[in-house]
Amino acid sequence: MSKKLTVAIVGRPNVGKSTIFNRLVGERISIVEDFPGVTRDRIYGRGEWLNQPYSVIDTGGITFENEDFMTQIRYQAEIAMDDADVIVMLANVRDGITKTDEQLARVLQRSKKPVLLAVNKVDNPEQEADIWQFYSLGLGDPYPVSGAHGRGLGDLLDALFQQAPADVDSEVNDNVISFALLGRPNVGKSSLTNAILGEERVIVSDVPGTTRDAVDTYFTYDEREFRIIDTAGMRKRGKLTEPTERYSVMRSHDAIDRGDIGVIVINAEEGIREQDKNVAGYAHEAGKGVIILVNKWDTLKKDNHTLKNFEKEIREEFAFLNYAPILFVSAVTKQRLNQLLPLIEHVYDNYQRRVQSSVLNQVLEEAIRVNPAPSDKGRKLRVYYLTQVSTAPPTFVVMVNDKKLMHFSYARFLQNQIRSSFDFEGVPLHLITRERH
Repeated sequence: MSKKLTVAIVGRPNVGKSTIFNRLVGERISIVEDFPGVTRDRIYGRGEWLNQPYSVIDTGGITFENEDFMTQIRYQAEIAMDDADVIVMLANVRDGITKTDEQLARVLQRSKKPVLLAVNKVDNPEQEADIWQFYSLGLGDPYPVSGAHGRGLGDLLDALFQQAPADVDSEVNDNVISFALLGRPNVGKSSLTNAILGEERVIVSDVPGTTRDAVDTYFTYDEREFRIIDTAGMRKRGKLTEPTERYSVMRSHDAIDRGDIGVIVINAEEGIREQDKNVAGYAHEAGKGVIILVNKWDTLKKDNHTLKNFEKEIREEFAFLNYAPILFVSAVTKQRLNQLLPLIEHVYDNYQRRVQSSVLNQVLEEAIRVNPAPSDKGRKLRVYYLTQVSTAPPTFVVMVNDKKLMHFSYARFLQNQIRSSFDFEGVPLHLITRERH
């Protein structure tokens, strides 16, 4: 994996860090609201400037109060600063210099990392005259920027790459396995993220909904690069009581779209809920690879039939996911958790699998021999050939004389023949019927 410039954005609450972050990565990943404390974890994203890739980390607003939750946010920001090659301290021209700005500047002066000072909300040239006061923070020349309008970000990025360490290069590796942890609030997604990564990367709390953003984290396993997306817990629409919660559901859906594989996390203590099936259905309809992960397995009193009965219930409730593997784990004890990443690798390889047309048509001929094509009102379905047209998910086109004669049950039969002949575990298959003219 190539070494890319990593930039951490830090600052007190509500100076516009998430807006700047979204500008730098070119998409809305962090939630933006007009009150402090919305971004709680550190959010990872990627961008590119003049053909040079970089990673950027958004952090929760730093305060120096002793509240327990704010202490966790400050701890997350400190980890982000340790991960970064360059730190951007963000201030706000409208508020001027605050006591928190001064305290944070003193901390950054001792960080042994290059630090650039950016002053946000400089929306017009007249406001640039007000940034002179920020020289008193002792962090060098302040860079005037506007997250709302995108002003000044080019100059800031130029300065960031001038501060890049010597081991940063511009090679891009696009072969990243992206998977999203999906499920209802408080099923243990954040604990699983921390257990997989081996560090306290995401804030863990017993309060449902602690994770509001979709947290992207890159790491390497078995010489392959992964991106784990710890999504905000999905809630039923009627229970979304504030705009941020609604944005969280949108971000979770977006996380499914951005990932290759959806890991559906079920709470073993609570069993399967209707919302679990809704989440799984969204991933299935999006054509993603799917793994069903039963977390908190260590908390159950078990006998010789517990696992088998639970698996049977899953297969009944998730009948549309009969292709998805099931894994019973514990984020706390790490029981079977070492099997998850190899399973994700396996499903991803299946997700990208391509089968030669000649081999597919051998399977098709055998399928027709076992179960001849049906007839309708004296007209017989003729199946000419089968070919794969794309991957991710594997998509096949079957050419026939009249697609109206292709009953869904026969299409399902052909799909099952493909699945039984090749390893597509964890992957939905798409079969498209077209007429040969």
